[in-house]
This record gives sequence, C-alpha cells and structure tokens, in this order.
Amino acid sequence: MSSLPPIDRRTALKWVLAAASTTALSPRFTRGAEWSVARPGYGSDPDLLKDYQPGDLWPLTFSAAQRRTATALCDVIIPADAQSPSASAVGVVAFLDEWVSAPYPDQVADRTTVLQGLAWIDAEAQRRFRQDFASLDAARQAAICDDICLASRARLEFQVAAQFFARFRDLTAGGFYTTPAGIKDLRYVGNVALASYEGPPPEVLRHAGLA
Repeated sequence: MSSLPPIDRRTALKWVLAAASTTALSPRFTRGAEWSVARPGYGSDPDLLKDYQPGDLWPLTFSAAQRRTATALCDVIIPADAQSPSASAVGVVAFLDEWVSAPYPDQVADRTTVLQGLAWIDAEAQRRFRQDFASLDAARQAAICDDICLASRARLEFQVAAQFFARFRDLTAGGFYTTPAGIKDLRYVGNVALASYEGPPPEVLRHAGLA
C-alpha cells in the first residue's frame, strides 16, 4: 500500500505539463503552417505582425450552448483556486473554439470528438439529473466526470465518452498552461529577458572541458 498522500487534479496536471510542456500541441500548429504553404486549400500564411482576433482566420464553431457546456467542463478540469484563476477565466474556451474551427486534419478530427463529446455530456446530465451540464452543481458535474475521467477504469458504455474527456482535458491543460496565469501557476522561470548574460559559470565550462 502506497504511503504517498493523494494529489489533486490541478497538481497532477501541473506535473504532466511541466514534464511535457506543450509538445502535444505545438507540432500541430507547425504542421498546419507547413500545409498552408505546401498544400492547396488553406490560403496563405498569416501576417505574424497583425493582431488577429478569434474568427478572423476561419469561422468559429461553438454555438452559445456548446460554449456554455465547454466553459463548465473546463472549470471542472481546472477550477479557480488560491493560486490562479479557472481555465475559462483566462480564455481557454476561446482557445478551444479556435482550435476545433481550424481547417487542418488534426483539428478537424478534434472538432468531431469535442462536439460529439459536449453533446454527450449534456445528454448524460439530462438523463441523470434533468438539467444540462452547466446548470448542475459541482457535485453532480463531478459525478459524471468521475465516470469518464480515466479510460482504463471507465465502464464499457462510457469508453467513447472517456476518449473525448481525455482529449478535452489535454486541450484544456495545454490552453491553460500556456497563458501567463498558467505559466505562473507552474512556476516556470524560462522565457524571461535578462539585463545581461555573463556566460556559463566556470564549473560548467570545466565540466565541458572548455576551461
């Protein structure tokens, strides 16, 4: 029996994101940029000096109802706490909408997964509690999510929903932990400008055989 104390969902997500950074997301944007040049149908590369707003590059997907459900589910996955705001408060829902609206093959596949998953979770909320998911209290939302949060333990009838939840959770975490608030929550100290750089310390140079 393990003597380690249990960890909360946010801590687990932070460990995963600290280890993997955004490798699950960044290659998708990279491949999309390549396709916009090399393959027909995607238009030209964006002007990287322009401040694009959501919907400027392609029509957005979420309806008002889908956005409401996505907001509630994001905040079950990463709720506000004493250290940082909730996922929806830092624009993760807008990120998700932009992501599933993109015309590239990976995002098109995610669009199907996410839209069908949001429809399922609202239908399940209605079936169990006669309310849509966003209208449920935290305990009832958690009851549904607990049944689909781990595919290896989900019952057979929840397997497809568990696959949706896994992908939605990855996208939510990726969106959150690449915002300033999420990076602060990770206590990541990279990407900070230095007033000066003195070079590697002597012990590092000696270890590398350069001093």
